[in-house]
Amino acid sequence: MIPNGPEASPQDTVERALAAAKPGADCVIIADETSTANLRWAGNTLTTNGVAASRSLTVIAIDRRGGPDAVGVGVVSRSGVRPDQIEDVVREAEKAAAEASPAEDAGELIAGESAERSGSSAWSDPAAATSFGVFRAFAEELGGTLRAAEGAGRKLYGFAEHGVTSTFLGTSAGLRLRYDQPAGRLELNAKSPDMTRSAWAGAATRDFTDVDVAAFDAGLAERLSWQERRVELPAGRYETLLPPTAVSDLMVDLYWNAGARDAGEGRTVFSRQGGGTRVGERLAALPVDLFSDPAYPGLECAPFVVAHASGRDSSVFDNGLPAGRGSWICGGVLDALYSSRHSARLTGLPVTPPVDNLIMSSGSAATLESMIASTKRGLLLTCLWYIRTVDPQTLLLTGLTRDGVYLVEEGEVVGAVNNFRFNETPVGMLSRLLEAGATQPTLPREWGDYFTRAAMPSLRVEAFNMSSVSQAN
Repeated sequence: MIPNGPEASPQDTVERALAAAKPGADCVIIADETSTANLRWAGNTLTTNGVAASRSLTVIAIDRRGGPDAVGVGVVSRSGVRPDQIEDVVREAEKAAAEASPAEDAGELIAGESAERSGSSAWSDPAAATSFGVFRAFAEELGGTLRAAEGAGRKLYGFAEHGVTSTFLGTSAGLRLRYDQPAGRLELNAKSPDMTRSAWAGAATRDFTDVDVAAFDAGLAERLSWQERRVELPAGRYETLLPPTAVSDLMVDLYWNAGARDAGEGRTVFSRQGGGTRVGERLAALPVDLFSDPAYPGLECAPFVVAHASGRDSSVFDNGLPAGRGSWICGGVLDALYSSRHSARLTGLPVTPPVDNLIMSSGSAATLESMIASTKRGLLLTCLWYIRTVDPQTLLLTGLTRDGVYLVEEGEVVGAVNNFRFNETPVGMLSRLLEAGATQPTLPREWGDYFTRAAMPSLRVEAFNMSSVSQAN
């Protein structure tokens, strides 16, 4: 029996929605439960903290009114749906499906399975949740770090946030899957007393037990000291050291543009001249690997497809499809492009669902410090921001450096230089790799609001294009 209280559990919500669907009709239900907690500080003083919770329901109704070539899909998503409103959401989705144009990605739903692929939590377990307790040890260490920074004349600004989303997926084909996704991040900014110098560090974490905020502060103090000497440099192409956070922003952009359908239609940098895709072509000068893996330690994510809507390389009909390791670049060669079952049929490529993490590996054990020590002359970046696409067919990106660009000469950082606007393509950058370091978890600065599960090496790149001097501080 399905409870009918003021708030049903997400499992009950899924079952009630499926029961409300038209008899014999296909339907997909996704219930998401999210809780968040956060801490913020400014000028070495804690300012705010809070917790919040939300829930959403997505109903995907499928109307097979005219056979396989005339399948309508209606998708309705609502937040805070009460039990007495569930049937209304289902009716709204069914109406949208009946009025929709035929869905080009129409197919059969994934066959019903148990929750064996759901991860550590069973279908019947309560939704996972975070609380302010996730910061208990971190907050104590943070307090000591803020006091130490105040005593040393540094001002620290930043925030820590943590969230958990439990996703419950049920279908009329009998599928019942759930996954609990924790995600946290720290962003820490240090400024000199006169506010003329600034340094940034960030980290992604599942539970804040692996975050050493004092170590981050020590690194920021060193970078502020590097900025005591200022060197003005013109625009141009420079040998450049990119730390993992900067690498992750560029590789995430590359990943988001690595869809099979657009490549097959000649729209992207992964399209082959004359038709087809560049799968099988060498992209990188070094034998690096770029891959996604839902089981990668510390970056675990859902091992099955959760599609709230269809897109160029996603399909609501793929909900529940197993998503395993995706090898995008292997040994420097383009190995695969992500796809839905539909876009895979269009391109003739294997079905390779996207996965919500990204890892680059080179097999090297080199650290950023050792790479600096072996640099004769070059630039060391901190991070990138305001990244925008200039030309999708070459994946030419533009953006700005931020919070510290440093000049390295004869193996030592000799001062800070002005900020730059860059014009660079990640694919072209891969072709000019000189060195890659050890892989480590990192936080993309630009894309951290959307993508936190990344592990990247530091990279040494030949002739990175600093296209103009930026006046940004």
